[in-house]
Amino acid sequence: MSDLTTAQHQRQNILNNRYALQAAEQHLGLGGLAYAGETVFTKQQVTALFDISDATVERYLAQHGDELKANGYRLLRGESLRKFKDLMDASLINEGTKTSILGLFNFRAVLNLAMLLTESERAKAIRSRLLDIVMDVLAERTGGHTKYINQRDDRYLTATFQEQTYRKQFTDALDQWLVPNQWKYLRFTNLIYQSIFRENAAEYRKVLKLAAKDSIRETMYAEVLNLIASYESGVAHELEKASNKAGRQLTMQEAEAVFAEFESHPLFKPLILDARTKMASRDLGFRDALHHKLEAYIQSVPEADFERFLGETSKSLEERLSDPETLAVFKRLKDR
Repeated sequence: MSDLTTAQHQRQNILNNRYALQAAEQHLGLGGLAYAGETVFTKQQVTALFDISDATVERYLAQHGDELKANGYRLLRGESLRKFKDLMDASLINEGTKTSILGLFNFRAVLNLAMLLTESERAKAIRSRLLDIVMDVLAERTGGHTKYINQRDDRYLTATFQEQTYRKQFTDALDQWLVPNQWKYLRFTNLIYQSIFRENAAEYRKVLKLAAKDSIRETMYAEVLNLIASYESGVAHELEKASNKAGRQLTMQEAEAVFAEFESHPLFKPLILDARTKMASRDLGFRDALHHKLEAYIQSVPEADFERFLGETSKSLEERLSDPETLAVFKRLKDR
């Protein structure tokens, strides 16, 4: 795990995980005030909590204002400020009762500040505890199997079923339209992987620390599997066309040239961007796995993804396979 004070994506991943925030609010005991349905902190309370000066808070607001505002820091003015003053003890507002603007941190913004502060030992302790809470929440909600967190997505089963169908079409095409070669399946599989996410099978396996018995595709997200299936279907079609045009089976070199032309089609650009971004970002956020060749694509994992993989609608693969509705979907796919 990177140093949270310098790793904005990792900070945001924690703050976008409402399950981790709920657990943190329950276990950290930071105090605060109940206001407008949430826990809030005045600047005076924040300085006391982290044992820092008012000037330090202002400096971080100046340097990281956009991030802190996006995560719940706000300014109260006018009627909102008057109502807050009416509800709160005036001693908590160190600017005095005549102030016309008051900065207010909600719990999420306080955690954000705790992950930024380098001057505070209390903030450092909170960061350490927060990382433990995040790991505990992930383990609890995934049954300890973050390696297969991709399978908790309700789209995974359909994606893997369809990919297996197109995989068979792809390997049949390699058999039919290419000259015999014992390495062709591995070679063209790696060409697809490298085209989509810049890693061959061995590199991917190393990043995710997969054992030899682990299936690579059982760890892939639905969007990646769908794109792989598109490649497999399209390459099979192009190989057949090229072989028929030549009136014979293709050599490996000819088949690789067909693949190179296929993958250069501009229709793949947005799909590859999406697949790389999701793989790099989710694997870092959920699996603490860094794809070095995809570092430029890393973004914060959006809140919707935490709901998708950890929320109430996410299920283990075993639960999905026992769901009658899921089985009905598979029957329809099989009967097509």
